Amino acid sequence: MKKADEEVPSAEEGFALRFRPRPSTPVTIAIPVDTLASLERVAASRDMSAEALMKLYIGQGLRQDLSKLLADRLLEKTEQVLTRHLQSEEEVSAILKEIRVETVA
Repeated sequence: MKKADEEVPSAEEGFALRFRPRPSTPVTIAIPVDTLASLERVAASRDMSAEALMKLYIGQGLRQDLSKLLADRLLEKTEQVLTRHLQSEEEVSAILKEIRVETVA
């Protein structure tokens, strides 16, 4: 528990950062030497460790992929519901196309 006199770190945007420990397990991966050197340079420029930068990159990529999976699942369910309620395949396709266009823009 945070003590009353402890300061909560804040991000550049001004909101408070809250860390919650989660269980973790070590993983060993082989990274090309030049890639690791680039990671270390970027990490140093951000005043963080290469390990922290890799975790950041993995977290960002994972969130993007999970977001896409959720969007795909939502569109799939939307198609199923529309198909149950509409008789026209063309109408269902047109609605799904419109949803895709609107969500990309």
